[in-house]
Amino acid sequence: MRYVAPQRGEVDPQVFDRPPLASWHAHAALLRSPDWPAVDALNALWPADARTRFAEQDRGLLADGLHYEQRIAETGRIATRAGNWHDLFNALVWLRHPRLKRALNAQQVDELARMGSRQRSRPQCAMTLFDESGCVVLLRDPALLALWDAHDWHGLFWRRREAWLDGSADVAVFGHALLEHALTPGKLLVGKALPFVSADGDMRRALDACAGAIAAGRLLRDPQELRPLPLSGMPGWHPGNDSEAFHRMAACYQPRRPGRCYPPPLRLD
Repeated sequence: MRYVAPQRGEVDPQVFDRPPLASWHAHAALLRSPDWPAVDALNALWPADARTRFAEQDRGLLADGLHYEQRIAETGRIATRAGNWHDLFNALVWLRHPRLKRALNAQQVDELARMGSRQRSRPQCAMTLFDESGCVVLLRDPALLALWDAHDWHGLFWRRREAWLDGSADVAVFGHALLEHALTPGKLLVGKALPFVSADGDMRRALDACAGAIAAGRLLRDPQELRPLPLSGMPGWHPGNDSEAFHRMAACYQPRRPGRCYPPPLRLD
């Protein structure tokens, strides 16, 4: 069933104090204000030398006949619908993670040139999944991978619960659809994750490495690279997950399919 976000005036303000939206507090005015931010207000947040700009998606913009990704690559204009949560979160992700967004855009344009507009390749599907629902996971403790590989969610989020609190594991949500879904209180969130391992726990370095690997064509060549990560199992991300019962029966915890295996994480050390 297609997700329908709540109307702006109907959003429970408490969702902005809970992950993942709590980490976007720097843009609280854009998210909490009763009025939708204008495109000009979003564009004012770009660095002065940025070549990309948000452009309201209207008939005039679409008259150029360009594909969404081509328009960004060729003109720097990011089509943005007015009064739309999905596109507002997309804009915020562009502002926070421009290098990742540019890497995805360049690869998408390359695939469009190769495939045409009527077919979609495996890399295109992988990149779209990550763009919409992706997250980057940085593990200081690689032992957590064995639990994740096995879909041992009870082990990963309950027995090793402290790992998500003490810095042994860190998550940066990148997918703008995930952020949109977080507007609904209590919704079970599952991200499509790319894992990185590093002893220093520097998420900025992991994000830069992720962007570089995508730009070089070493990541997101197939949707099977992406691991499901039930974000609602992380401490503080769902109101019911402080009970062990949640980690025994949560609907977002799916068993691993027979034969399913994951590629190794990128190691930064």
